[in-house]
This record gives sequence, C-alpha cells and structure tokens, in this order.
Amino acid sequence: MRIGIISDTHGLLRNEALNALSGVDHILHAGDIGDAAILDALGRIAPVTAIRGNIDTSGACAELPATEVIELGGRTFYMLHSLQDLDIKPAAAGIAVVVSGHSHHPSSERRNGVLYLNPGSAGPRRFRLPVTLALVEIHTPDAEIDAKIVQLLPTV
Repeated sequence: MRIGIISDTHGLLRNEALNALSGVDHILHAGDIGDAAILDALGRIAPVTAIRGNIDTSGACAELPATEVIELGGRTFYMLHSLQDLDIKPAAAGIAVVVSGHSHHPSSERRNGVLYLNPGSAGPRRFRLPVTLALVEIHTPDAEIDAKIVQLLPTV
C-alpha cells in the first residue's frame, strides 16, 4: 500500500504535489488545509483522511476533527497537526506512525518503534524551508514502513 502524506497547504495545492501523489492508495492531510477545495482535488486521486490545523478556523475545514486514527495497510496511523499537542503514548497505544504538520520542517524519525513523520509544507514557501510532502509504503503488516520525504521545488 502506498500512502501520500501532505500538510500545511495553506490554500495552495501545487501541480507538483498532485503529480507526486499520483498513484497512491490513500492520502493523509495533516492540517492547515486553508481551502476545502484542496480536499476535493486530492480526493480525485485517492481517498483522503484529513484533520484541521490552526488556520482551519472557518468553513468546512473547521469541521474536521483535531485528531484522527486510521488503519492503513494493517498499520495504525495517529494524525494531529502539532506534535506538541501529542497527549498519548503512541507505542503503548499500538500506533505505528504519528503524522503531524505545523512546523513546516519535514522530518522522519523512529522512536520506541514508532515512526514520527512530518511531511513538511506543500503550500506557500515559508522562509527558506523546502516545499515537501511524504510518501509511505507498507509492503506487509509486519514489515518496516518505508517513508521518504519528497521535495517538490528546489530550495532557493
């Protein structure tokens, strides 16, 4: 199973993001969507699970949950916008992947058997941070999860 993970679009869905997500089986959006039309466009590629971020304060995006738990490829994903708001012990809860956004800094780190994945920001460039998203592959429910950060635009 191939999963696309995107965050912090802030109302901008780049063609590069759509191209990078082409062919995924499911898309996770970790908040700061900025425009519900983005979820519609992503939904034309694959089913979408999304949470709200701190800028999603009105309209359809404000009605999204703050956190979400979803099983994909036999693994449990826990989604929240800001990792600072994590109020569970993922390893104890059987979570395989914690997906967050907010910081705009892409990262992929394993701690206590849990993958902590922030796809970075796929929206407007902020400061000199890269414009990125993440792709995850799950080959079998017991295999290690392959995750990679995909840079959408050259760093300037």
